[in-house]
Amino acid sequence: MELHPKVKNILLLDSEGKRIAAKYYTDDWPTNTAKEAFEKTVFSKTKKTNARTEVEVTALENNIIVYKFVQDLHFYVTGGEEENELILASVLQGLFDAVNLLLRGNVDKREALDNLDLIFLCFDEIIDGGIVLETDANVIAEKAGINSFDPNAPLSEQTISQALATAREHLTRSLMK
Repeated sequence: MELHPKVKNILLLDSEGKRIAAKYYTDDWPTNTAKEAFEKTVFSKTKKTNARTEVEVTALENNIIVYKFVQDLHFYVTGGEEENELILASVLQGLFDAVNLLLRGNVDKREALDNLDLIFLCFDEIIDGGIVLETDANVIAEKAGINSFDPNAPLSEQTISQALATAREHLTRSLMK
C-alpha cells in the first residue's frame, strides 16, 4: 500500500471531447491510441452531466475520475480505484483555480490554446511522476509565473510567453533608438 496519493492522468478536453492538454503518469495506456480511446470513453460517460458548479466523481475501468466543466473546457483528474476522491477533487480544484488565475478569469478553449505553456506548467507544479505536490491555486499560479513576472528576470526564469514578450519589448526599444 502506498502512503502518498497518486494521479494517473490529468486531462483537459474541449466540448467535443478533443484533447487540448493531457499528461499521463502511468503506463495504463501505453499507446497514443489507447490514450485517445480512454479520453473518448471518459468524455462519452461524462458529457451529459452538469459538472459546472461543483466537482463530480465517477468510476470507470477501475479508475476514479473527478471532473469539472467550464465554458467549452472539461477538466479531468484520474486516480486508481483505491485513491481518495477528496484528494483527487482537491487536485482538480487546484488545477481549475490556477488556470482561472492564469487566464485572468477568461477560461475557454481559445484562451487555453493561446496559453498552453502555462497550463502545462500548472500540470508540472501540481503533479510530479503521479505524486501530488501542490493543490493551492495561488501557489501553483505563482510558481507558473503569473505573480512573479519581472521583465528584467533572466530568460531561464520566465515562461515561454513571458520570454517572448520580453524579447518583443527589447526589439521594439532597439528599433525606436
